[in-house]
Amino acid sequence: MLKSSSMSLSVRKLTIVGVLGAISAVLGLTPLGFIPIGPTRATIMHIPVIIGAIVEGPVVGMLVGLIFGIFSMIQAIMNPTPVSFVFLNPLVSLLPRVLIGLVAYYSYIVFKKMGRGASIVTLFIIWMSTLIYLIKSFITQLNTEGIGMWQIVLSGLLVLVTLIIGYLAQKKLNYKALEVVISAALGTLTNTVLVLFMIYILYAQQFVEKIGGNTDLAGKVIFGIGIANGIPEVIVAMLIVTGVVMSLRKQH
Repeated sequence: MLKSSSMSLSVRKLTIVGVLGAISAVLGLTPLGFIPIGPTRATIMHIPVIIGAIVEGPVVGMLVGLIFGIFSMIQAIMNPTPVSFVFLNPLVSLLPRVLIGLVAYYSYIVFKKMGRGASIVTLFIIWMSTLIYLIKSFITQLNTEGIGMWQIVLSGLLVLVTLIIGYLAQKKLNYKALEVVISAALGTLTNTVLVLFMIYILYAQQFVEKIGGNTDLAGKVIFGIGIANGIPEVIVAMLIVTGVVMSLRKQH
């Protein structure tokens, strides 16, 4: 009976890995994988990795991350861009994506053990910082010429969604929402920071030259990309992951 139960659990986890891995692949193949926030586009292809790690543990998260990384390599081969060459290196495309699951899971566990008071204060600071950033981006778009109406509407919706999910996270999950938010943020930063760090170490000047930047300032250019993309991606990840985990907890 123990053997049968273990096999059943393994099949369940493998099924979840396959489903979440397929979602990452689909997001990469369609515009659904990118959400415009202000002048940048936030990728959400790593979000299934974080959800897998929180819900099913580090092994599932790492396997989904591996699928995400392999898909990045395939994309670099099948649909090359001027900078696709960097993703042919497993240190850029695979390692950071595998580590997303590891970081997301253990940050979830660590912050789950925080005291209630510290958790509530930290959660409030995170949501308020997120809300301020989104409102600032929304106002900037309203005052910028040439911005499409749909982009303005989307930014407004993100502000509204942030308010709703922040409220529901506090009301429904109470202080337990903290570990979900932190896990989403750190998992996202693992992807952004490690990918750009590997690019900086291995291909800094070639990469910056391909994107038309000043190769003498390669480090600053890559750091700027990290800031421009990292903040929106963290925000989107926190919103989506918190919403999904809230839904799953409500069902259980």
